[in-house]
Amino acid sequence: MSTFNNDEFEFADPQDIASNKFMAICAYLGILVLIPLLLAKQSTFATFHARQGVNVFLLYVLSSIVSYIPFLPFDGMISGLLYVAAIIFSIIGVINAGKGHMKRLPIIGDLRLL
Repeated sequence: MSTFNNDEFEFADPQDIASNKFMAICAYLGILVLIPLLLAKQSTFATFHARQGVNVFLLYVLSSIVSYIPFLPFDGMISGLLYVAAIIFSIIGVINAGKGHMKRLPIIGDLRLL
């Protein structure tokens, strides 16, 4: 199984993509990011989307934390914007995973936390 990286896309074996689409989609559904992280470690496709999904999950967490900071001006608006951004990134990720693409998410896709 070979992997090729360039600025925007990564590529995996078509059989890997076909057998791990469900795992990749789960990566963008909140805490379900743990499913591909724990159960599909051998899959290049699922692991790629799990890394992207962790970034989205952390954006959800950040939006929750910001909403509880009492001295932050406009905390509700900032929290809301972060939450909406996380939803949009989740939708983009699910669409990419469903199509079998390994395209990084805009803005947060280059972060490598795992």
